[in-house]
This record gives sequence, C-alpha cells and structure tokens, in this order.
Amino acid sequence: MFRKSILKKHADDTLEDGTFLDLGAMHFEDEEASLAGGRSTIRMADIFRFEDLHTLTKYAYGGDILILDYTSIANDPVTVKRMSAELKNITKDTGGDVAGIAKNLIALTPAGVRIDRNKLRPSF
Repeated sequence: MFRKSILKKHADDTLEDGTFLDLGAMHFEDEEASLAGGRSTIRMADIFRFEDLHTLTKYAYGGDILILDYTSIANDPVTVKRMSAELKNITKDTGGDVAGIAKNLIALTPAGVRIDRNKLRPSF
C-alpha cells in the first residue's frame, strides 16, 4: 500500500536551496491597518474629581500618552493618593510608566515609552 507524504512538494515552488526570500517585498492585507493603529497621541486632560480618571483610562489602554493636570484636587490628599494608586494600576496593566513631571502634572505613557526622571540641564 502506498502512503502519501504529509509534507507535499509543490510544483510552483521556485525557491531552491541556498536562495533567499525577500520579506520586505511581501505585503499582507492587515499590515497597513495594524501599523496605523500603532501610533500614539499625546493628550492633555484636567482632572476635577477622581471619577474623571475613569473616562481617561480608555485612552491609556489605547496606547496614548496622557498628561494630566490635577490642580483642582491637589488640596485633597486622599483623592490624590487614590488617583496615584489608580494610575499605578493602569501602568501595571498596560506595561507603561507614570511619573510626576511638574507640581500638578502627571505623565502616563503606554508600553515601550519610558519617562526619564532626571532633568536635563544645560552645561555651562
């Protein structure tokens, strides 16, 4: 009895041993759509109360960079502490980073973008 091979040799294969396939010349259907979605947008937002943070989380999970101004709640230490804990949880979920960048500004970045905590100073 004759058994067919699991791996069949195709008659239209033109690659021989020692030849290379140019992957840069190949195009896929979903390639452009996935590359377009990979761009981040920097978004500025004001936080007037803790609940405002929940409306901004969709941008953080979408890969955008958020700069949050929390001047309105800066005098309430409990709300600021809750907000910072929530932002830390978001960065754990997304793999991003969060840091204070000014007195009442916080930056939240997506995965692959880190915040340098050292201030650049000009040399004299």
